[in-house]
Amino acid sequence: MIYPSIDKILNQVGSKYLLINIVSRRAKEMEATGHYQMKENEYKSVKPIGRALEEVSKGLIHIKENEE
Repeated sequence: MIYPSIDKILNQVGSKYLLINIVSRRAKEMEATGHYQMKENEYKSVKPIGRALEEVSKGLIHIKENEE
């Protein structure tokens, strides 16, 4: 089972496509820079994708939608 639950995160983000885009960008950023928003021992996941999902679920990543 995936932690955190995708269904709970979708309430914060709105669409699966936006969630995938945000999480993949954040995971690549973590791998490239080594910068994490939480202490490494606070993450339940070992992989960057899971860690990015945890950051979104805890509200550490804010999604700004463009108004056109």
